Amino acid sequence: MVAPMSKRRCGVGCAVLSDLLYAVGGHDGQSYLNSIERYDPHTNQWCGDVAPTSSCRTSVGVAVLDGFLYAVGGQDGVSCLNFVERYDPQTNRWNKVAGMSTKRLGVAVAVLGGHLYAIGGSDGTSPLNTVERYDPRTNRWCPVSPMGTRRKHLGCAVYNNMIYAVGGRDDTTELSSAERYNPQSNQWQPIVAMTSRRSGVGLAVVNGLLYAVGGFDGSTYLKTIEVYDPEKNQWCLCGSMNYRRLGGGVGVVRIPHLETYFR
Repeated sequence: MVAPMSKRRCGVGCAVLSDLLYAVGGHDGQSYLNSIERYDPHTNQWCGDVAPTSSCRTSVGVAVLDGFLYAVGGQDGVSCLNFVERYDPQTNRWNKVAGMSTKRLGVAVAVLGGHLYAIGGSDGTSPLNTVERYDPRTNRWCPVSPMGTRRKHLGCAVYNNMIYAVGGRDDTTELSSAERYNPQSNQWQPIVAMTSRRSGVGLAVVNGLLYAVGGFDGSTYLKTIEVYDPEKNQWCLCGSMNYRRLGGGVGVVRIPHLETYFR
């Protein structure tokens, strides 16, 4: 089995940098966290020697751009956040960069074309459909076309130069709907809905397929996984995790000697 983290982390942000999986912040059931753990698939161990973020964050968006790890938005237990921090693994330090124009918790982040996208979330009052894009060369955020649906606690991933946004929650209910963004046309286009409503869902791409993992359907915490085929525009259930998970993070790493994890 894959080794567990040292802390429980709901609303954790996850991303892969240099073949290592980083788990940033979250909530352990009692406290909001600023600590970070890093997973090495070669040793099947988590390491806690990563510098913490400057403030506690749950429902935070995390992504990797140009060799840096970005922590975007979230909430600290007091307020919803718009500020952004960037981690340099060479120095083991976080530095603040330009903040977003909007506070966003439950935000999804994606990297495409050398830019960092902050997608949806909630401003602390209402779910958002707005999207903004960060340019690290100018250290500025600018708005791009909004999604067709307001979404917080959504999942997002990039495939074939498109950003996919799935599930989440709007003003009233958990969502099964999904859409994708084309940066060339600056437009969002709906795709077929998932088979289940999923808020707090994780989304990742493996071998040209998108996997939607866990979440909450409005009544039940989910352990099911469904997979989307972009060529067929079709979702289908493909299995289940061992545990039900809401607000879990997902990342894709190569695991050497995979058979040793299932002894």
